[in-house]
Amino acid sequence: AVVSTQSTGEYDFLPLTFCLPSEWKNFKRYWDETGHKQKWIIKPPASARGIGIKVVHKINQIPRKRSIIIQRYLANPFLINGRKFDLRLYVYVSSYDPLVVYLYDNGLVRFASSKYSYSSKSFSNRFVHLTNYSVNKNNTDYIRNADESGTESHKWY
Repeated sequence: AVVSTQSTGEYDFLPLTFCLPSEWKNFKRYWDETGHKQKWIIKPPASARGIGIKVVHKINQIPRKRSIIIQRYLANPFLINGRKFDLRLYVYVSSYDPLVVYLYDNGLVRFASSKYSYSSKSFSNRFVHLTNYSVNKNNTDYIRNADESGTESHKWY
């Protein structure tokens, strides 16, 4: 697996991840031991705007021959106002030795436009599980920013 279940310390926050199909045997072994009790998120490589991302819980939902990243889906993610979110932080690394990193003052927070649920019934609802703007802008519940300082919308600057 890309991130070992045996890792400790700085990588404990990363979910178990496999690159398929090259790691199919390892993934299948894990699935047979405990993975069938888990939910998984599939992500295609070199894609954007939430295209091809889905949450699955059955082995027959997982492509065998197509290149994908599959990660154990977090059952209890951090939420803000009951919604999943992601952070976009912008950094500039001007030197590696010595390490010099600049963090831009502004960032971006994107929210799912529907409240989070771990119920299997919600897995097909992309507005619950994805934070991509191109997905959520299509939800009738999506709230656009009135201005850049607003925190009532589904996108904070």
